[in-house]
Amino acid sequence: MFRYFSRFFLLGILGPFLAAAQADVWTLQRSVQYALDHNISIRQNELNERLAALQLRQSQLSQLPNINANTAYGRSYGRSVDPTTNQFVQGSYDFLSASGSADILLFGWFQKRNSIAANNLALKAASANLDQLKNDVSLNVATGYLRALLAKEQIRVNEKQVELSRAQLSQTRSFVDAGRLPELNAAQLESQLANDSANLITAISNYTSAILDIKALLNLDFETPFEVEAPDVNPGELLSLDATDPATIYNVAAAQFGSIRSSELNRLAAKKRLAAAKGALYPQLGISAQFGTNYATTYTEVTGFTVGSPQQTQAFVPAFDTLFPVFQPSYNYTTRRIPFGTQFENNFRQTISLGLSIPVFNAWQARYNVRQAKINVLSNELNKYQAELKLKQDVYKAYNEAANAVQKFKAAERAQAAAQRAYDFAQKRYTLGLTNTVEYLTTQNNQFVAEANMLSAKYDLIFKLKVIDYYLGKELKL
Repeated sequence: MFRYFSRFFLLGILGPFLAAAQADVWTLQRSVQYALDHNISIRQNELNERLAALQLRQSQLSQLPNINANTAYGRSYGRSVDPTTNQFVQGSYDFLSASGSADILLFGWFQKRNSIAANNLALKAASANLDQLKNDVSLNVATGYLRALLAKEQIRVNEKQVELSRAQLSQTRSFVDAGRLPELNAAQLESQLANDSANLITAISNYTSAILDIKALLNLDFETPFEVEAPDVNPGELLSLDATDPATIYNVAAAQFGSIRSSELNRLAAKKRLAAAKGALYPQLGISAQFGTNYATTYTEVTGFTVGSPQQTQAFVPAFDTLFPVFQPSYNYTTRRIPFGTQFENNFRQTISLGLSIPVFNAWQARYNVRQAKINVLSNELNKYQAELKLKQDVYKAYNEAANAVQKFKAAERAQAAAQRAYDFAQKRYTLGLTNTVEYLTTQNNQFVAEANMLSAKYDLIFKLKVIDYYLGKELKL
C-alpha cells in the first residue's frame, strides 16, 4: 500500500517540475543579454546618461548670444504720454510696439568653457557608471543562474535517493514476506523513503524560488517558461589559480572598472566646476545691442490747409487815442493718420553698447560657491580613494575565497568518493544480511550528504572563479 501511495504522491509533486523540463531553455549568455536589455536599474541609468548628455549640450549652446524679441498691442485711455511724440494727450488711442535685444559675453574668465568641460566629464562618468552597472547585473544574473543550477542538481540527487530508497524498500519487503527479515526493517525503510520524499519536495521548492528570483532580476514575466541549461564544466580544469595573483587582478580591474573611472572623472569635473566658480569673482565683458519701434493711432500729419476769414482776438492796439482790435488769420487744416509701415520705419531706433560687469557685493554668494566647489573637490578625491580601496578589498577577498573554494571542492570530491565506496559495501552487506537496517541507512545518508556537499562545492567553485573573471573583464559564460 505504501509503495503505491508513495508513487502517486511523488508523481503529483514532480508533475509541475516534469512539465517545466519542457520549458524554454535559457543559457547564461542569453539570460545576461536579456537582463542588459530589460533590467529596470540599467534603463534608469540610461536615462541618467541621456540627462547628462542634454546638460552638456545645453552648456555648449550657452556660448551663443542671448537674443530676445518683444511685442505689445494695447489701447490707452485718459491722459497719457503718446509713445510716438512723447507728449501728453487726452483721450483714447491704440498702440503697438516691437523691440529686441542681443547680448554676447566677450570674456568671463572661461566660466562657460570650464562648465562645458565639467559637464563633458560628468557625461563620461555617467557612461562609466552605466558600464559598471551592466557588469554588476551580469554578475548578479550569473549568481542567480548558478543558484538555480545547483537547485536543479539537488533535485536530481534527491530523485536518485528516492529511487534507491524505493528499490531498497521493495527488496526488503520481499525479504520480510519470505521471513528473512523482520517487519521492523521494512518500517525503517518506509520512514527513510518518506524522509527522502520530503527532501525532494524541498529541493523542488528551492528550484522554483531560484527561478522566480532570476526572473525578477531579468524583469521577465513570471508566466514565461524558463529552464536553465546545465553546463558541461569539468571541475578538474578549474582547480588552479597559479596563473593569476590578487595584485595582477586588481591592476586589471582598476584599469577598466566603471566605478574607478567614474570616480576619477567626477574628481576632474569637480575641479572644472571650481575653476568656473572662481571666474564669477572677476569682472565680465560683454556687448549688447537693442532695437525698437512703435505705432500709435494719435500720430498724424498735415496734408493741406486753406486760409479762412480773419478772426478778431481779444487784443487791441492803441493808435491816435483810439484802440483798434487785432485780427488774426484762420486756417483750416486737413490731417491723416500716418500709416503703420511709415510709423514703424520712422520710429525705428538702434543702440549698441559695450559693458563691463564688476561684482562688488552679492551677499558673498560667489565666494560661497567657490568654497562649496573646493569641498566638492575634496569629497570627490575621497570618493576615488574609497572606490579604489573597496575594489582592492573585494579583489583580495574574491581571490582568497576562490582559493578556498578550490580546496573545499577537492575535499568534498574525496569525501564523496569515500562515501560512495562505503555505501557500495554497505549495500552488498545489507543484501547478504550482514548488516542491520540502521547501519545501512546511516551509510546511505552519509553518501547522500557527501554528494550534496560535492555539488554545492562544485557550483561554489564555479561562482568564485566567475567572480575572478568579472574582475578581469572576461565574458561571463559557462
